Amino acid sequence: MKNTKFSYLAIIIFHALIALAVFAVPFFSKIYALLIFIVGFAIVNKNKNRNNEVLYVSAYLIGVEVFLRMTGGNLNNEYVKFLVMFFMFCGMFYSNFSKGGLTYLFFLVLLIPGILTTVSDAGVDADIKKLLIFNLSGSFCLAISAMYMFNRRILFGDLQNVLIAMGLPIITTTVYLFLYNPSVKDVITGTQSNFETSGGFGPNQVSTILGLGVFVFFCQLVLFSKTKKLIMINGALLLFITYRGIVTFSRGGIFTAAAMIICLMFLLYKNSNAAGRRKFILVFAVTSLMAAGVWTYSSIQTYGMIEKRYANKDALGRDKADRLGGREVIMNEEIKVFLENPILGIGAGMGKEVRKKTFEGDVASHNEITRLLSEHGIFGILGLLLMLITPFILYINNRQHLYFLSFFVFWLLTINHAAMRTAAPAFVYALSLLSVKIKIPDQAEV
Repeated sequence: MKNTKFSYLAIIIFHALIALAVFAVPFFSKIYALLIFIVGFAIVNKNKNRNNEVLYVSAYLIGVEVFLRMTGGNLNNEYVKFLVMFFMFCGMFYSNFSKGGLTYLFFLVLLIPGILTTVSDAGVDADIKKLLIFNLSGSFCLAISAMYMFNRRILFGDLQNVLIAMGLPIITTTVYLFLYNPSVKDVITGTQSNFETSGGFGPNQVSTILGLGVFVFFCQLVLFSKTKKLIMINGALLLFITYRGIVTFSRGGIFTAAAMIICLMFLLYKNSNAAGRRKFILVFAVTSLMAAGVWTYSSIQTYGMIEKRYANKDALGRDKADRLGGREVIMNEEIKVFLENPILGIGAGMGKEVRKKTFEGDVASHNEITRLLSEHGIFGILGLLLMLITPFILYINNRQHLYFLSFFVFWLLTINHAAMRTAAPAFVYALSLLSVKIKIPDQAEV
């Protein structure tokens, strides 16, 4: 047992050292990206996916994607999405998949009219291949991941190990952020999203992955820390990641993390006996104190700017006219486009071309739901309904999946503020489709 604990700490330290190595020699990021694929494939191929190795490798890729992007390690913008799809196909090759997973093949079929519309209507200057890959890679990643994970059996403890695999490179990201910007006080000038505290990369995506890390290590702290040493390690990681997530000044990832934790605590309370509910009160009290502490520290480090940011005020304390950073204007435009083209939509990826004319510049969609409506019309609505309803149908006979609601909420909230720029919402959505069983330990001998 002591060796296990040491190994956990050693792996954490190793991932912190990766951040240091990449910060010192940025080219290491590309080597790191290649090694993940090579080592991951070697593990999957050697074990023939007997223990769902593709889930661990893919989860690790999800956790590392933003780090690779911010450090220039991605071989292309969709590198991680393509790798996740590759490993999901490997999983289906070695260990098959449920016929019910073909539901998500139908989801892909629903995207075809939008693709054909783009091919038909795109101008001669449009890069159709780029348009389709950029806008559909997230949907394809979701569908293929969902096909593999649909009703696939896994023990709750193994699912937590999948989350740890996802969380380890998030530690690397967090340490890198500290190395890139050790003093938050020196770079805070207002209440807008801050690129300096986000490693020079998009605060929205950094906040999203750090929020996911907050949930991972909250679960690790509350459910899997059986000793004081583990409590201290996981508690410190939780506070560190939460703090760096808050000071990105991008609210989406932190709100999503809070929603995921609330969903988990709700299901834990609902499924607990009287003794468990008494412990729940203690967990709730300690969690609230930790949240208050890290928020107070963040407020001090940002001269109170973070409070204004979350209250939707500018640096002078004046209320901002919009609450979503201008996203509501884009969403309204996409809804308008849908109402004008309700059957086929305007075509996959064509929304960007429309927004160029409307806003006189490149304006990306932050909302996957309104994008589906505007670009795919009624077929987008059907695809959205399929994604919304299917997980709950599975959950009826899958009540031991304590993370179900948290995973579903992560997907739903993330696609509303960060679309599907990263592979995280696609993969985490698919995790909600797993058939999870909580293994009851053998009765100890007296």
